[in-house]
Amino acid sequence: MPARDGLPLPVRRLERLSARERARLVERGAVTHGPAMAAARAIVEDVRRRGDAALRALTRRFDRVDRPRPEVSEAEIRAAASRTPAEVRAALRRAAARIRRFHRAALPRDIRLTGPGAALGRRAVPYDRVGLYVPGGTAAYPSSVLMTAIPARLAGVREVLLATPPGPSGLPPDSVLAAAEIAGVDRVFAMGGAQAVGALAWGTRSVPAVDKIVGPGNAFVTAAKLVVQGRTAIDLPAGPSEILVLSDGTGDPRFIAADLLAQAEHSPDASAVLVTTSPVQAEAVACAIVDRLATLPRRSIVEKSLKSCGALLVATSLDAAIAFANEYAAEHLTLLTRQPEATLRAIRHAGSVFLGPHSPVALGDYCSGTNHVLPTAGAARFYSGLSTADFVRFQTWQWFTAAGLGRIARTAIILARAEGLEAHARSLEARLEDRP
Repeated sequence: MPARDGLPLPVRRLERLSARERARLVERGAVTHGPAMAAARAIVEDVRRRGDAALRALTRRFDRVDRPRPEVSEAEIRAAASRTPAEVRAALRRAAARIRRFHRAALPRDIRLTGPGAALGRRAVPYDRVGLYVPGGTAAYPSSVLMTAIPARLAGVREVLLATPPGPSGLPPDSVLAAAEIAGVDRVFAMGGAQAVGALAWGTRSVPAVDKIVGPGNAFVTAAKLVVQGRTAIDLPAGPSEILVLSDGTGDPRFIAADLLAQAEHSPDASAVLVTTSPVQAEAVACAIVDRLATLPRRSIVEKSLKSCGALLVATSLDAAIAFANEYAAEHLTLLTRQPEATLRAIRHAGSVFLGPHSPVALGDYCSGTNHVLPTAGAARFYSGLSTADFVRFQTWQWFTAAGLGRIARTAIILARAEGLEAHARSLEARLEDRP
């Protein structure tokens, strides 16, 4: 398709992509090397060394706000919630109820196994304190507050902190603070970017250090989370948003275009890709994108996203399209096929999957009930989306009677000596010698 209105988004044959072009799509958004990682490392180190002074200076630099203390008071939160339109507060409460219902059903369960003279188990122990990161900048994300805080609360975390960038007033958006109140966040800090991650990881005079940091963010936030991993736990690389639509030609081009544009409007480095078996459908989607783009308020962001990270691909078969989807490992994967549940069984790598024409990703972004904090940049190959399991650690335990120990001790003694660990073997034998 020729460029229209300065938006070159040609339809390409999947099998004709060069190795470099395919790698650009599949290896998108990597932050483990390059400017984002280097910048994040320097910022985190500055916060570690200088604490609140660095946090305040970096907030002035990046957010153009001079806030003496990063914490938002309870009075400020209540006032912001009261300023939030009633219909928005009501929608947040309805979304919270659906998110709470789904995540309560997915709570980790304790395990207990018993046998003659023995019992084994596993217990889920919540974190003492977690830090939730919710991005800001060109948009407000109260939905991300619900997605991170509700699972934390359900899992039993003792103290839930929220870090989110301040707006021009020095406070986060009203709707974000309203969501924090609805979700039961304990403390809110008006700080964003890599500096917020550094403050949560190392702690400052004003910001307590946390045991784990979770939540989505841009490339610099994702890089900062990787930098502090080890000092504190992190959830997953949840970077710039992305969608892959997989179609066998049966999806409505208007719906596909709408869904691609919805994710592209997040940021200039968001990814929106279609892989279809129908060249006619791909061309129709390209035209629909151009037609719909003209009326979008965030058109400039969408154009940059599509030019840098967008693609309309035609596969030779549904099997080839599925193989590409598994290689791509999308954050959001939409299946528009004649038998989407059958197609789902072939999907190995995806953060969250949306089946059929009436399951748009935007619904999952807000209120379907599943979580929208998902692995990006191909990390769905080895990470899951955020859940209550991210807010607990699993402890195993065991209990034996003397008789129960006697039944299996010889196995352990043999293995200990096979490994050359004599003291291990003797610690077992000492108990056997005491038996009547």
